[in-house]
Amino acid sequence: MKEVQLPRWELAIYLLLLLGVHFYSFYEVYLVSREYEEDLDQEFGLERGASFWGLKKDPTDFEWSFWMEWGQWPLIWLMLGHVVVSQLARIFFVKLRPWFLMVYGMVACWFVLGTNGLAVIFLTMCISFLIAQLKIPLLTWLNSLLMLFILRNKSVENIQRGWYSTENEYFLLLFTQTVRCLYYTSFSLEYTSHQSSENSSYSFTSMLVYVFYYPVFHNGPIITFNEFSKQMQKQDVGPEIYGLAQDIARLFLWWWLAELMLHLMYIHAIYSNYPLLEYVSCWALGGLALAQVLFFYVKYLVLYGLPALIVRLDGLDPPALPRCVSTMYSFTGIWRSFDVGLHRFIIRYIYIPMGGSHGGLFGMLLSTALTFTFVCCWHGALGYLWYWAALNWIGIITERGVKKLLSASAVQDRINRNLSPMMYRRIHAALASVSTALLILTNLIFLGGEQVGKIYWNRLLVQGRSICIQEMFKDNRATSNYWAPRVWS
Repeated sequence: MKEVQLPRWELAIYLLLLLGVHFYSFYEVYLVSREYEEDLDQEFGLERGASFWGLKKDPTDFEWSFWMEWGQWPLIWLMLGHVVVSQLARIFFVKLRPWFLMVYGMVACWFVLGTNGLAVIFLTMCISFLIAQLKIPLLTWLNSLLMLFILRNKSVENIQRGWYSTENEYFLLLFTQTVRCLYYTSFSLEYTSHQSSENSSYSFTSMLVYVFYYPVFHNGPIITFNEFSKQMQKQDVGPEIYGLAQDIARLFLWWWLAELMLHLMYIHAIYSNYPLLEYVSCWALGGLALAQVLFFYVKYLVLYGLPALIVRLDGLDPPALPRCVSTMYSFTGIWRSFDVGLHRFIIRYIYIPMGGSHGGLFGMLLSTALTFTFVCCWHGALGYLWYWAALNWIGIITERGVKKLLSASAVQDRINRNLSPMMYRRIHAALASVSTALLILTNLIFLGGEQVGKIYWNRLLVQGRSICIQEMFKDNRATSNYWAPRVWS
């Protein structure tokens, strides 16, 4: 059915409702955060500072606190150092520029991860390169999976922790090794399929340049080897000054918005206290869910935005930044548009080689299952991650099944006879809202664990109607003094 535009007044009403729901639910989260601020401070140690009108800050999002601490020193300065080396090499040593970038990346790696960290990354890269010489993709995948499982081995963890004086140094090595594993895998799989006439593009030095490219070294985003090598050979000019200024301004705006959210709403601290999460109103519970996924989105605008900015300065084209999760209404869409680099990786190296949509029903089910299995292993293969991966797999399979059903000629004819294009679009939006709700639920499991997912499932989906009716006739905060000791006992 041909897509039509709904009346502007109707779209305006939907927009106002959307904004109203977001802001009111965020207001409820703000009230809960202020009401239980002292208790959350005692439990989690809220940070005090003079910024943001003297509000305390929720420090319990490990990833944000971790990268902000490393960003202050030395990572931001090493990134700036890369920019200086890259631009000087572009001016004076154009042909040798990849070598300068490779050497700088290795020096920067040694500076932050030490001799042991550099040696481990170099050794695993050499192993991957040697296995790639056999040109057997299965061996490359087995090697990559083995590397990921070794990283989570307790004995290996203890050895690597012993190399450093702080936990943060160990975790930086862990994150770096996890991201580098995708780079080893990308090069090796490209090597197995290259032609003999392209040997110069798939040499050991080419792998060194690719693996030690510093802007994406510790946390990504993911750039596949075929994209990286083609763009590095072109040596395109970076963005103009005006575009660069805009990118920097946006980056600071995203950082400021993320910090503001952590000062106004203690999202992660509340998520870490299950009794409080069980108690808050449905509005606050919904606001916490929206705030959690939106903070995750803004966080990665910053964490991927800075490397992407530097990559563009080098004349390369980084993967697109994440798309706002509030505009997502399908499992397929969020996988395509959130982490674009990871999506390209799994499509190119797992989904398509295993048959994908051209492999029939069984081929599609198998390739999708293997894709999510690898993504789960790459993220750590923890128990709740298997639930998250399975739900995403079911969601994508269901969406594709429904899409295929609706595309059948008999169904299309029936829809065209009984529904106008506008009504069809409204019904499609209503059905997509169900997918959106389940999509948010799976993301909450990924961000908060399976217990958080159970709380949301029980309170909003199983008991939602009766709870919401009860809350209409009582003031939740009126009983907070009676309930508070039970939460913190």
